[in-house]
Amino acid sequence: MQITVAGQSFPIRPGLANAVEEAWQRLAQPGTWWSGAERIAIAAEVRNAMACTLCQQRKAALSPYTVAGEHVLAGVLPAEAVEAIHRLRTDAGRITEEWVRRIVDGPLGEECYVEIVAITAIVTGLDTMDETLGRPLCALPEPVAGEPSRMRPAGAIRDMAWVATLVPGEIAAGDLDPFVVHGDKNIHRGVSLVPQEVFNFFDLDVELYLRDEEIRDFDNEYRAISHAQIELIAARASSINACFY
Repeated sequence: MQITVAGQSFPIRPGLANAVEEAWQRLAQPGTWWSGAERIAIAAEVRNAMACTLCQQRKAALSPYTVAGEHVLAGVLPAEAVEAIHRLRTDAGRITEEWVRRIVDGPLGEECYVEIVAITAIVTGLDTMDETLGRPLCALPEPVAGEPSRMRPAGAIRDMAWVATLVPGEIAAGDLDPFVVHGDKNIHRGVSLVPQEVFNFFDLDVELYLRDEEIRDFDNEYRAISHAQIELIAARASSINACFY
């Protein structure tokens, strides 16, 4: 398969190309707590956040919690959803438990918040790849009609995170097990309150990065660059983004 960058075509792994296409298709479909139209509106807001004056002022401040104001809006999402999207996209490294509690215990609710976290992460990954390649951002797809399922896993509890998650091996009967494909490390539990989003994020993540079983398989190289090169890039990106995982 080929990818076009600055008018030139380069080969791209079929797995990556397919994962990118599937990620956009899934974003346009009704989710668990947001409709397809709302999910695309969230994606648009993720992009809009980078040009938001309030977010820029907060990012430059010693503490983002000292700067008041209103976000520059791209659509008609609820104010608490916009606040969550903008903070997650522009200043995630300084999010506190108190801020999360205000969001998830308010009108938005933790289920809608967790789905926003997943969508924001997916869109950020897709857009960052295009920006790195020097390509225009992909046009947002048309939303698919339909209603979200609004099914909260019965076994979700608040224990290891600021939001409820599922405990591996203790999935309630009838609930989707989000750990069967990519594993059950804490990072996989992060958005497990909305199980489908574990698949949606990690189906893309393993193609942008490595599969769980490949990460420490140092006898084999699965990408055009080596493990060492991949981890150097990952460590630098994590440092710049203040990722504490």
